[in-house]
Order: sequence, then C-alpha cells, then structure tokens
Amino acid sequence: MPSGASYWTVIDDELQVVPVADQWLRHVRFGRSKAELTTKAYAGGAALYFIWCRRTGRDWRDAAQDLGLFMVWLKYTPTGDPVPGQLLLGPGAEPVRKERRINGILTAVRGLLTFAVSIKAVSPVVLGQIYEIADARDLPMEIQGEGPGLKVRVGVQHHLQEPETEVDRASDEEIVAMFQACRNSRDRLIILLLSRVGLRRGQVAGLRRSDCHLLMDSRTLGCREEGAHLHIVRRENPNGAWSKSRRSWTQPVDFLVVQAHGQYIDERHERLGSAGSDFLLVNLFRNPLGAPMPPDAINELLEELNRRAGLDRPVAPHMLRHAMAGNASDAGTQLDVLQALLGQDHPESVRPYLHPSRTRLREAVDRVPSPRELIAGGDL
Repeated sequence: MPSGASYWTVIDDELQVVPVADQWLRHVRFGRSKAELTTKAYAGGAALYFIWCRRTGRDWRDAAQDLGLFMVWLKYTPTGDPVPGQLLLGPGAEPVRKERRINGILTAVRGLLTFAVSIKAVSPVVLGQIYEIADARDLPMEIQGEGPGLKVRVGVQHHLQEPETEVDRASDEEIVAMFQACRNSRDRLIILLLSRVGLRRGQVAGLRRSDCHLLMDSRTLGCREEGAHLHIVRRENPNGAWSKSRRSWTQPVDFLVVQAHGQYIDERHERLGSAGSDFLLVNLFRNPLGAPMPPDAINELLEELNRRAGLDRPVAPHMLRHAMAGNASDAGTQLDVLQALLGQDHPESVRPYLHPSRTRLREAVDRVPSPRELIAGGDL
C-alpha cells in the first residue's frame, strides 16, 4: 500500500485479484487492525475454497451448503493441481491436512462469506448454512433481544474435533544449554528476552532502542515507570514484526537482561558504530548490516542453537515464553500479575501457560494430611 503497510490477497487463474476476497482482506487488515500474517492465513484458506469450487464446478456464492464435502476434500486432496494418472488419497490414507489446519481454513471461509453477505454480494441464506442460527424466542428471557424474531448466531455448523495438544515449556536445562551455545551477545539477549521476559518472537523483533528504559530512574527519558523495564508497543514494522497484544504495556526486567543488553550494545557499536536502524536487534553478521532482524530469523537462530546444544527435541520460541510463565507460576506469582507480565487481555488466556513443575506437584501431594485414625489403627 502507499502507506507502506502490507496485506495478503487472493488472485484467480488469470492472476487477477478476486474483488470480494480482496475487499474482505483489506477490511481485516486495516478495518479490524489485524496482523499481516493473519491476512496471509485467511487468504490461503479463501484461495483453497475458490480452488475447490472451481474444480467441482460450484459457484462460491452458494457452495456453503456443501462445506462438509469441502472438509473431506481438504483432508485428502494434496496441494496443487492434480497430476494426470495420479491416484488421489482416500479414507484410510494419511490426511494431507490435520484437524487444526482444516478448522483454520473453515474460519477463513466463514469470514469471507459473512463479509460477502454484509456487502450484499451473497444471499443472507448462506449464514444459515455456515452457522447454527436460532430464533431469540427459543432462548432464555434474560438473553433475548428486544426485537421480535431476532436471530442470533449460536455456533458454527462445520468444525472438526482437534486432538488436545499442549505447548510444552522449555526446561531450565534446555535454556541454559542454548544460552551457552550462543556465540555473540545479541543472541544471548534474544534468549533472555524470550525465556526471562516472556516476550513473543514478534515482540522481540519489534523492539526499538527507544523502548528500552534500563535505568533505575527513567524520568530523564520522560518516563515515570520505576526500575528497569521495556515498553511493548504494537506498531507497524518494516521487518514484519507484530505484537499480538492490542494494548501496549511496560514489562519489568531483571539485572540479567540489563547486563545482556549492555554487552550487546557494546558489540553492536563495535560492528556498526552509530549506524543501523532504531530497531534494537539488527543484522550484525549478514547483509544488509544494520537492518532489523525479521521474526523468522529468531526461529532460524533457535533451530541452530538446538543443533549446537545437542538438545533431544526442538525448542521453539514460544516454548521459552511458556518457560517464563511456568517459572513465574512456580515461584508463587498470582494469576493477575502473570496476566500482566504476559500482556494478556483476559485472565483465561493465562491458563495455557500454566505448567506446574513436578516438584510443585510432589509438594502438593506431600502437604495432604494423613488420616490419623487410620495411622493409629495400623491400616497405613
């Protein structure tokens, strides 16, 4: 876009933008202030829906009545155009796409069709094909609307049950091993920002030097926040970094982060002098020197550190965030404080990050009092 902001869209076989999809994705990106990567995921889902409609001879405007067949197609049809003579996968074969991926595609399709209804490009009948819709008069009085016959969306029509998968926390031993495998101060700072501060990779890559207030008193910087801290700000970044949290907040940091930051700044100055962008983390060892690191570079760094440290399993950036949350919880941090430290908007968003240590579980069992009467009776 002329403003420098980017979004993903959908093109047809003639490489022309699909108007309704493009309008919807621009609304998602700029009207609802979603991340560029969100439009990428939505555009991919919408594109698959259009491909399915084309291959099966359906009009995308009324194909929602057959979304069950679309789900089967997603599960067993490989990406790309079919090769002549190639056998398509069928039931019993390993699915091409898992439940989570299919549900994500369905979310995109529902968003596309709902938007199309709102701009009168598609009949409102479609809403009844993608959502379970109930008349308000069938609902309890306390949640009925004022207007007679008001319809409300109760749930989605099409959804696959996803297997429960937990994001494991990185262990302290894994974090230390990766920290020791780092070959420069910048990479050590990244590990601490992920594992000790608990930032997401997009928040780490999006930090500016002006966001780092690491003095005990920051009033000279125009900031009244006490102690060393970072300002986590959601903004448009040329490196594609994006803070998932809609709000900005200040994140306190400890002496380890302050020390690592100072060592990195010295290292950066030795290599770049006063050059480089305002971003905190920049390229020091690859071209273009001084350019901000993209979020994907953090994934590449952790993959390399996994290899150097000889870890038994891959440790991803988000596992380090889980480690920070788990360690803070093990230390007795209250849920409301942990919510603030993680930059979460809702208390329930904290629960996936709670990973009680085995020591805490054992201590909880040991604290349960023994029934004295059973002990006295010799039954134990």
